[in-house]
Amino acid sequence: MAEIDVIFNNTCPICAREVGHYRRAAEDAGAPIGFHGLDDAAVAACGLDRDAAARRFHVWRDGELLSGVDAFVALWRELPRWRWLARVVSLPLVRPLAGVAYDRVAAPLLYAMHRRREARR
Repeated sequence: MAEIDVIFNNTCPICAREVGHYRRAAEDAGAPIGFHGLDDAAVAACGLDRDAAARRFHVWRDGELLSGVDAFVALWRELPRWRWLARVVSLPLVRPLAGVAYDRVAAPLLYAMHRRREARR
């Protein structure tokens, strides 16, 4: 595994597109970041099952599993063009609001879409 490993729902078109931007930014910057979809062995190595990995965005860093906004901030800090966003989202008033937006709106919506896609298979 890399210094930072991103665990994301690669079956979600929205997630895959967003993470594709991060992957290209990491490659351009030469950042040692691994990217792993739901069926990758790294998911289990981080202590997640496929369903748990699909529910939220995760980053494995320094032996710690981060999820949600904390995972995004950890990733953005490693990407030169995204560091400004990590600083903004880490501000005392912004962090809780971003957490609520992700935890109560974005993550549940994306997971519901994932469940519908899985049911159609």
